Amino acid sequence: MSATAVHSLWTTAAEPIAKIDAPKFEYGQLAPTLIVVGAAIVGILVEAFVPRKSRYYVQMFVSVVALAAAFAAVVALAADGYGTTKARIAAMGAIAVDGPALFLQGTILLAALVGLFTFAERRLDPVVHGNRVDSFAAQAASVPGSESEKAAVKAGFTTTEVFPLLLFAVAGMLIFPAANDLLTLFVALEVLSLPLYLLCALARRKRLMSQEAAVKYFLLGAFASAFTLFGIALLYGYAGSMSYATIAQVVEGTVADVNPALADTMGNDALLLIGAALVVMGLLFKVGAVPFHMWTPDVYQGAPTPVTGFMAAATKVAAFGALLRLLYVVLPGLRWDWRPVMWAVAIVTMLGGAIVAITQTDIKRLLAYSSIAHAGFILAGVIATTPDGVSSVLFYLAAYSFVTIGAFAVVTLVRDAGGEATHLSKWAGLGRRSPLVAAVFAVFLLAFAGIPLTSGFAGKFAVFKAAAEGGAAPLVVIGVISSAIAAFFYIRVIVLMFFSEPRPEGPTVAVPSPLTMTAIGVGVAVTLVLGVAPQYFLDLAGQAGVFVR
Repeated sequence: MSATAVHSLWTTAAEPIAKIDAPKFEYGQLAPTLIVVGAAIVGILVEAFVPRKSRYYVQMFVSVVALAAAFAAVVALAADGYGTTKARIAAMGAIAVDGPALFLQGTILLAALVGLFTFAERRLDPVVHGNRVDSFAAQAASVPGSESEKAAVKAGFTTTEVFPLLLFAVAGMLIFPAANDLLTLFVALEVLSLPLYLLCALARRKRLMSQEAAVKYFLLGAFASAFTLFGIALLYGYAGSMSYATIAQVVEGTVADVNPALADTMGNDALLLIGAALVVMGLLFKVGAVPFHMWTPDVYQGAPTPVTGFMAAATKVAAFGALLRLLYVVLPGLRWDWRPVMWAVAIVTMLGGAIVAITQTDIKRLLAYSSIAHAGFILAGVIATTPDGVSSVLFYLAAYSFVTIGAFAVVTLVRDAGGEATHLSKWAGLGRRSPLVAAVFAVFLLAFAGIPLTSGFAGKFAVFKAAAEGGAAPLVVIGVISSAIAAFFYIRVIVLMFFSEPRPEGPTVAVPSPLTMTAIGVGVAVTLVLGVAPQYFLDLAGQAGVFVR
């Protein structure tokens, strides 16, 4: 066979293959996420190449710069009109760039920045072998109590990997509320969860408890992810598409071109209802709503306290963002089906969180149950299904996240010989021993309780008002009753701190470095500003309340 013949065969065979289109990415609109992911990868390289002595400072610098730059990018996009008039779907339909996405991404980035300061705190524990230590294990891989652990402590090792892990978690959280198809949603869910499972296991003190918390979180989280994924499969079978907009069209019966291969299953309501229920269940797990809340108290108690604060704030924001987008963009046609279920979940969550919190004796478990009750209050705003509902939820999430990080930062300060003194009996008389710390914690507790002139009141008022106008008045009544129950145990802690006799062998309050002081200061400032003058921020959330379809 001559060379020309082979050549002609070769050319004719190559022609019919269609050109594969290169993916189009709007790098500018995805900048916040890309900056954080890039910094996380830089952080991994820092672990590999920078000498151990200087890693902490390099990681700290990289993380702070990345989070600040990402927040600046979010602000720039919002100022450019991407939150309102120029809202669009980016990354070939995978990610929405709209008001709620940008608002929640900004909130997550600020919360992560404040949380980062508590991660980097190094003055609370006493100096070990001449080295300052933070809240994280010296060497995570060494067995608790073993020789290798003692050697790692003696050598002054620190787990600086927590900084890139935090950044990876933040990257997942940024995509989670902005995801515009189910696969992106799932990938973001995994990217935000896996680093958190690891971070929960890294406590320096009480390591076994910390590892137990991480295993519980991992097992239950894996279950929830599996349910979510199964729901995604069923929804794909129902609509023949992963895209939110297409599924919404199929639900409303306005889809134009039906794929013949899917004509049999398309519009099969059983697939839709079960699939939607499973996906929503996975999101409610992340939020910590009542039938799916069992992991919350154990994990919050066992995880290192800086991680607990970051997780309680940022995960809630991301998960509620994803839940809102799912219910308002994909399933508005199913409103009659999902509203009664959400009513039930919200009622059980509000009452359950508030009532069980009364019996708690550990301050971190108490705050965990309080966060469950808050998930119920936010669900009341989700149920409203009005534009006011969306904006009230956005405002509540922003207000709540800073109070939470501040409260857990205060918990890190109260210490005795065994590390943090989290048992409530040890907090007795704290207000006489260190009035400033107790006063700051009291401000956070009053904000959680929703007392006027704190951000908690402005948020609760907005959410309940939206729910009442959306036709969920009975829910508001139950919400107010739960708030009253919750106020009892918050105020009980305040009474314990200020009106009990301090014990002679009670805990001391460590003097933190400026890092934790900044975190707590930001928390107090946001609490008071959003409580005294919330209108500007309510308007901001109102402008950001429209989802792009």
